Amino acid sequence: MNPRVKHLALPLGGALVAASVAGGAFAGAANAEPDLKSATLAPSANAQAIAGYWTSSKLKEAKTYLAESTATGKLRVGGTTASADGRPGVVAPTGEGGKSAGKSRNVNLPITVGKVFFLDDKGQERWCSGTSIQSKYRNLVATAGHCVYDTDTNKPFSNFVFIPGYYQGKAPWGVYVGARVNMHHDFDVYEDYDYDYAFVNVYNGIKQTGVKEVNKSTYTAAKGFKYTEDRAISKAEFEKGYEKYGELGPYWKKAVDPTVEHVAKPADAAKYIEEYVATGRNGVKLTAVEVVESVYNKAPKGLDNGNKFERKTVRTPISKEEYDKLVKQKADGGFLGKLEATKDVNGTEIAWFKSQYFVKKWVKTTVKELYFHTRYFVITLADAGRLGDNVGGQGFSWNQKLGKKVFTFGYPAYAHLDGHRPYSGHTMKWCYGKTGNAPDVPKYNAQEHQAIKCAFTPGASGSPFLLQYKNSKRTGYVNGVVSLTLDSDGNDRYDRVTTPYFNGETYGIYKSAANRWTGKLPG
Repeated sequence: MNPRVKHLALPLGGALVAASVAGGAFAGAANAEPDLKSATLAPSANAQAIAGYWTSSKLKEAKTYLAESTATGKLRVGGTTASADGRPGVVAPTGEGGKSAGKSRNVNLPITVGKVFFLDDKGQERWCSGTSIQSKYRNLVATAGHCVYDTDTNKPFSNFVFIPGYYQGKAPWGVYVGARVNMHHDFDVYEDYDYDYAFVNVYNGIKQTGVKEVNKSTYTAAKGFKYTEDRAISKAEFEKGYEKYGELGPYWKKAVDPTVEHVAKPADAAKYIEEYVATGRNGVKLTAVEVVESVYNKAPKGLDNGNKFERKTVRTPISKEEYDKLVKQKADGGFLGKLEATKDVNGTEIAWFKSQYFVKKWVKTTVKELYFHTRYFVITLADAGRLGDNVGGQGFSWNQKLGKKVFTFGYPAYAHLDGHRPYSGHTMKWCYGKTGNAPDVPKYNAQEHQAIKCAFTPGASGSPFLLQYKNSKRTGYVNGVVSLTLDSDGNDRYDRVTTPYFNGETYGIYKSAANRWTGKLPG
């Protein structure tokens, strides 16, 4: 394969640093120095905060990452042509035979496999699948490139973690924060899915050792990971609780709901405006109501006998933290305004703004006291040790012939194209099949993929293809990672998963990553 011949797209840029190749246990690369691209995911000083960010509720609420992972089309005879570029080779696995992630139809599920979680370019919690893989420092994860690196922004995703043996919001062997991503130059620059794989070095695992509810003063003084929860309560609970705790303990607060009617969703705004244009002064108070920009632009100016609406817009500078928070709220329909980010000449965001739009209307108002109990929690965390020491690492193989049987393990979740939803995404599933040439997928420049028949849906991205998987040891050899889920016959059901063909170039990038030390977590 000659990556310099096949590409037509213009490069998108990006400043990444090439990693060096160490010797030792992984000597004997098949080819010359690979086209390696490597980028920092997080410094060690941030690892504990990133691990603490991924609470059980966030893990459960995260959504499958669908971008760049699905395609449809007829299965062509022959399909893509995946071929070796040298002699085949393998790196042996290390296993944890006494540990299991459970059973599924008499197949022992490997604890090396789990989920990778990250924040996408809009700040939303997302996930894919991945696996621990053998490395010199027992610190390496294999997954799909599009589950680590955003080719649209030319940046890695943030808050990346790997959770082996993930099960329904639990991290039984700890949370492993991504330190550095190692991938092929052509995935970054050309968005070429023949290189849609990544090897991620992770820090030592961080394990939650306890959650303690504390009072406000203790919470304020705590320097580790902490969070609060507000619980709505009755007035009677408010009075009883205030007597119990007083001002020194967990406190209570009240809020005022200014009106019985509130435009909560953009779709409601036009309806409310239309109603109040027709009815005029049926309410008792003229109130400004926030609406979306399109409704604001259509509203007439000025007040004519109280039947029209005064328009008002506010543009306010905000912090990056508030900007990211509002991005999430907007995605859920909780923020109706507009968000903007200004950039310098290098394309780096330097200032953030929000715009809000208001119209005035007559509404019936009521004052309603709302009471909340704010609870304070501090989470204690500890170093859980190296990934490979805790769960083992799958082996690695390259330049293997097609037609071999493989298992793939992962966390499919999304519905089929016809709406059928067979998977939850919270438990591990598996497929078993014989590798063959994949359908040609020009949309992703995927010309050298191999595939197996499998009904996995999105969420399975990053799942390992494992050759010679041994049920007793729960180990095999990673021979690919799920890149695309395909409906190859156009019947609105996913029927194949594909992986880039792992050749000598892939081994070179894996070898570089497998010899990279991530250092120790700060005390």
